[in-house]
Amino acid sequence: KMLRLLIPVLLVAGAHGCGTPIYSPHTRVVNGEDAVPYSWPWQISLQYERDGAFHHTCGGTLIAPTWVMTAAHCISKSRTYEVVLGEYDRSVAEGSEQRIPVNPEDIFVHPRWNSICVACGNDIALLKLSRRAELSDTVQLGCLPPAGEVLPNDYPCYITGWGRLYTGGSLPEKLQQALLPVVDYAHCTQPDWWGSISIRESMVCAGGDIRSGCNGDSGGPLNCKASDGRWQVHGIASFVSSLGCNALKKPTVFTRVSAFDDWIAEVRPPQPSHVTAAQNKEQLSLACKGVSVRSGAWKSWSQHSRYWRQTSSDVLLH
Repeated sequence: KMLRLLIPVLLVAGAHGCGTPIYSPHTRVVNGEDAVPYSWPWQISLQYERDGAFHHTCGGTLIAPTWVMTAAHCISKSRTYEVVLGEYDRSVAEGSEQRIPVNPEDIFVHPRWNSICVACGNDIALLKLSRRAELSDTVQLGCLPPAGEVLPNDYPCYITGWGRLYTGGSLPEKLQQALLPVVDYAHCTQPDWWGSISIRESMVCAGGDIRSGCNGDSGGPLNCKASDGRWQVHGIASFVSSLGCNALKKPTVFTRVSAFDDWIAEVRPPQPSHVTAAQNKEQLSLACKGVSVRSGAWKSWSQHSRYWRQTSSDVLLH
């Protein structure tokens, strides 16, 4: 009888392999505020080494146990990176953090990314972690949206990150969130908004009033709730206006994830059909806790990949 009860539980948990945080986020907040701890468990902190220590530079999304998605402009070949998972308050060691190095040869930047033309688009990069993330109630996977999906105007989404709260401000210690409604292509390309020169159809705009992304939010997710209740990452924070982080009619511009599903699928090898005994044990253990995983090891990417692994310079969200 116990087994009969357990099987449906595992099936239900397995059906929600991403985008279902154990700790529910606040979704009534208009202005930015501290997020509920671990309510965006796919949010990562991308950090670079300087003077023997690692420092936050960008956000990102854990999309598979060994893969992180971020912005191309966050990457510089002169830097050494690590990804911090399970992070909430950067000022203290909370015990939930996982620090995983990223090897230089495992950084993949979109081949059409141009670091001197952020508005040209293709601001996306994938990082293969040097070891698997341990999925838990504080570390989970973010869902990718259906290929080609474009959200309607005013669709409610949330930006998350450790970005500055205002132009020139300091970086907050605790993860922030803010409601940023989608601004559709027709509105965002109007002359008194961004205009058609700066915005491509492979981008998504969100915000445009007192709420916006700022320096340090780069690479982080635009989280939008789907009809099935799961959160999907529809955007990668790319750039804001040079007038400042909160300029009227200058919404934050994100790389539209659904426009790059083919590239993501090519760079990230498919999950193997076999699952080892250890991975199966991990799946069952997490499922019993109400956490679902997508287990599986990833093959090493060819050294002769036709995709760039790194860019030549930094471009910060400005």
